[in-house]
Parts: sequence; C-alpha cells; structure tokens
Amino acid sequence: MPSVQVDLILPCLNEAAALPWVLGRLPAGVRAVVVDNGSTDGSPEIAAGLGATVINCEVRGYGAACHAGLEAAKADVVAFLDADASLDPQQLVRVTAPVLAGRVELMLGRRKPVSRGAWPWHLRLANAELSRRIRRRTGVRLRDLGPMRAAHREALLALNLQDRRSGYPLETVVRAADAGWRISEVEVDYLPRSGRSKVTGTPLGAARAVLDMTKVLSR
Repeated sequence: MPSVQVDLILPCLNEAAALPWVLGRLPAGVRAVVVDNGSTDGSPEIAAGLGATVINCEVRGYGAACHAGLEAAKADVVAFLDADASLDPQQLVRVTAPVLAGRVELMLGRRKPVSRGAWPWHLRLANAELSRRIRRRTGVRLRDLGPMRAAHREALLALNLQDRRSGYPLETVVRAADAGWRISEVEVDYLPRSGRSKVTGTPLGAARAVLDMTKVLSR
C-alpha cells in the first residue's frame, strides 16, 4: 500500500448502493474518510468493511459533514467528493495533482455531464448563476461550483469556514479568494447519481441550497 498523500472526505447519508463502487475506485495514495450524517441503510458498516475510516457527524447538513471530515483528516492535502457515484474517484488525480505540486491552492472539478439526464437543466442554470455571482464578488472565473475539490488541510482550517449547510462549498471559494489563494478548475465527468440527491433532489431542496449560498455571498 503506497503512503497516503490525500485524505478523501466523503459526506454520506444513505449511500449503501453507491459506496462499493466509489470506494473500489480510489486512486493509489488516497485514504477514504466517510462521514456518516445519519444513515439508516447500513452505509457506515459497508464503508468500514471496505476499509474506509468512518466517523459520525450528528449535526445534520452537508457543510457539517464536510467540516467534520476536514477536522478528522490527517493528510496534508484533503479532497472532497460526494458519495453518490456521480463523480468517478479515478479522476480525482486531476484535482489533487496541481495542489500536491504547489501550482494552485484550491482546485475544483468542473462537471461535464456524460448524459442528458446526469445534470438537469434547472440545476445547471442555478449553478451558472452562482458562478456569475462568485465572479462578481471575488473576481475568480469559475464555470462550476462542483463538489470535487482539493486543498491543503491546515490552510482550509485557517479559513474558519462557518456554513454547515449547502453553502459550504461556496464559502470555501469566497474565503479562499479573499485570502489570495490561486484557484482553478479542471474538467471531470459527471455521471447519473445513485438515488436522489439529498440536497437538490427536490425543488424545495434546490431552493434551500440556492438560499444557503446566497446568504454566504451576502455576508
């Protein structure tokens, strides 16, 4: 087993069906940290059985799970990935390599849908609007606020991120930009996810996510 270079933080809520595929495709040098956020389908046991480090986050929310994983991680570089099989862990190196090489401080995966149903039009439209607002607020030109991203752990902790809901990824970009970080993105495949999204799988969920992110931008 090669030495661990990256801890991969996987927020998890009822992803039993997707976890075997996700954890089975980790690149060399990547250690999985699965953050269970209240699963009732046996996800923690499945993850542990597949060799992942599993921690429990009792505070519900995407940002809460991400930050709990960040605090529990040990590697100098950490990455984030949804546990729903919508992104291929084999492509994680596209995001982590520039950070490990010191070329950027924050790298994001720009999602490229592999099929028409992988990324519904209303979610793409909302994402484009958020990217436009980020550019206006920070000057950083991003085409996507994707869930695959990587940075140095201690630097992320120093940003003092506060959001514990859907605004966590956006707050990461905004605070990193304010701190003068080099931020970039690279294209990654976006696959039809396993099951329905816990954040944007319903119109109400999508509206809440946009509201969370709008609050972050208004601070």
